[in-house]
Amino acid sequence: MKHTWAMAIDLDRCTGCGACVVACSAENNVPTVGEVEAGKSRLMQWIRVNRYWEGEFPEAQAIYLPIPCMQCERAPCELVCPVYATYHNEDGLNAMVYNRCIGTRYCANNCPYSVRAFNWYDYKWEKPLDEQLSPDLTVRSRGVMEKCTFCIQRIRRAKETAAEEGREIRDGEVVPACVQTCPPGAMLFGDLADPHSEITRKLKDPRRFRLMEHLGTEPRVVYLKRQKGAGR
Repeated sequence: MKHTWAMAIDLDRCTGCGACVVACSAENNVPTVGEVEAGKSRLMQWIRVNRYWEGEFPEAQAIYLPIPCMQCERAPCELVCPVYATYHNEDGLNAMVYNRCIGTRYCANNCPYSVRAFNWYDYKWEKPLDEQLSPDLTVRSRGVMEKCTFCIQRIRRAKETAAEEGREIRDGEVVPACVQTCPPGAMLFGDLADPHSEITRKLKDPRRFRLMEHLGTEPRVVYLKRQKGAGR
């Protein structure tokens, strides 16, 4: 069975706590670059939380917008990679082959969502911090592009477990680190190929929208937000 993985993020629930950012870094061996490199816009986060203000003081309200890789169906980054390091895998996700990447950064320049990070150094984890590294992923080397993969290692693990038990993957069995950690439950992940999945039902919500949908990239990440003045 082919899968169509997607994520829904309910902005009416998001509190901007940043737990998804921390969970993603811990799960995917993403290094902490430090204050100096952060000041040079060299953050290595695979998901960021943008903050916007709605209204005027003193009634102004903050709106938080978590932005992982959009996993576009028509991904602009794939078209410009000269070595085919970024490609569409069997599940339609925008995957990365790190040992093929030569760091041209064309993909980052062509991504309208600015969700790719360039690895400037061979970052080190001093003891005992090296014990936190996940054995399911590599520690990427200097000179490659990194980005969110929807925790592909968890997807593969669920596939292997289902194959061993002779069944299909159950709805809710694959949970990326950001979704698992979100305190208010603002994030949902699932398979759109399953017509009975929760993510399929969620995407029928009239509050749904996609970022920069006019570009025609067809992102797999969908947002939910009640429009100002709309009925409850």
